[in-house]
Amino acid sequence: MGNSLFKLTSLNLNGIRSAASKGVEAWVAQNSPDCICVQEVKAQAEDVHGKHDSLAGLRGHFHFARKKGYSGVGAFSKHEPSDVVVGFGCPEFDEEGRYVELRFDTPQRKLSIISCYFPSGSSGEDRQAAKYRFLDALDPHLVALKQSREFILCGDVNIAHHEKDLKNWKGNRKNSGFLPEERAWMTKLLSETGLVDVYRHLHPETTDDCYTWWSNRGQAWAKNVGWRLDYQIATPGLAQSARDAAIWKTTRFSDHAPLTIQYEIGL
Repeated sequence: MGNSLFKLTSLNLNGIRSAASKGVEAWVAQNSPDCICVQEVKAQAEDVHGKHDSLAGLRGHFHFARKKGYSGVGAFSKHEPSDVVVGFGCPEFDEEGRYVELRFDTPQRKLSIISCYFPSGSSGEDRQAAKYRFLDALDPHLVALKQSREFILCGDVNIAHHEKDLKNWKGNRKNSGFLPEERAWMTKLLSETGLVDVYRHLHPETTDDCYTWWSNRGQAWAKNVGWRLDYQIATPGLAQSARDAAIWKTTRFSDHAPLTIQYEIGL
């Protein structure tokens, strides 16, 4: 099969039932991605089965958190995966439902699409410490994965990498999401592994238009006081095939906006 455009969306739903009530399925039908990776599903299997396990004709695969109403990720795809990997082998965070990987393998290529939800450390020191443990565990997993597969990780990373990735960077230097240690982890991941932040590959200098999350406080949405927290991170060959990126802000399904990138790849 020759290469064709593969449209991939990432969206933190802030609750799959909430987003459904705000029209996300109609938007997916209109936007017609080949795959949409979602985070913060905030539901259990019984809540999703028969109601939200497909989205505009795309079939969903999930990693639910053990705790009710918490975390959870999913990936809805037009194409049937050859395998689905739930969790990344770290018991602490696999209990929180943070990683699902769809594999699309052929004799010519091993390709994975990953939906991943990084912890937030904003609620206090305990969760910030957990966030660092998550980063420490995920890093070697991605390094090892890159040795055997091409992949695109879609996710709410909960880190704004550079000053241009959030509006009020000066006031957030001591806040979770923009701490020096988090930003250094992202720099190290990209520089040492060769993985690519695809949005920045396509739009290296964009500032105000790059944000994907806005606080519910202080009229942040109205004033566009945002953060770029949602990423697509890809192995180099896939990143080079990226053709365009778009952040949808016309309608809101969540406190995050969908990030869609088109790649010139064939499944």
